Amino acid sequence: MEKLSVGACIRAGWEIFKKRPLIIIGAFVIAMAISGIASSLLDPGEGAPVTAATTLMSIASAIIGIFVELGLVTFAIRAHDNVETAKIADLWNPSVFLRYLGAQILVGLTVVVGLILVIVPGVIAALGLMFASYLVIDKGRGPLEAYKESWHMTKGHKMELFLLVLAVIGLNILGLLALVVGLLVTIPVSMLAMVHAYRTLAGTSSEPTPVPVA
Repeated sequence: MEKLSVGACIRAGWEIFKKRPLIIIGAFVIAMAISGIASSLLDPGEGAPVTAATTLMSIASAIIGIFVELGLVTFAIRAHDNVETAKIADLWNPSVFLRYLGAQILVGLTVVVGLILVIVPGVIAALGLMFASYLVIDKGRGPLEAYKESWHMTKGHKMELFLLVLAVIGLNILGLLALVVGLLVTIPVSMLAMVHAYRTLAGTSSEPTPVPVA
């Protein structure tokens, strides 16, 4: 297994981005547009009365948001592994939706409990379980299996992951300061950097596992 390096992850993200910036930015913009349109059309708004209709609208908006998130992670994994073959259609990967949702719920509950008890355990849980969704998408793991595997693969690397998260946050603050347009670069680079960290810890940096085709 390669040593996890914050600098190596950011550099890998940038090098991949440089090879096909238009397709990567395009995928990100399309995903954000879908999310924004769904939110504007389905979000009942603050102060709206709670009715069956508004509840269904909120659920529909949340589901679309999860599909968008799932699509972006799928695209980032495929772009990281072979950016030359990455395509906009990679944003659509519904076959693992239920497993992805299950993993997200498990991770979310664990992090919330950790934050309620003491903040530090919640942060540690978030770092240890941050690749559960990747394992669902990349290797077809079930929610519980992905949960356990993510915790195992991040063991002993949480400080490096914490520093990587801080670096990504700093990178995106710079993107925000660059008239917001910079986020079109920094967010995709950040996502690719996280995939590189995942590949490194999974020991598959040199021989990536193909993402299941929807």
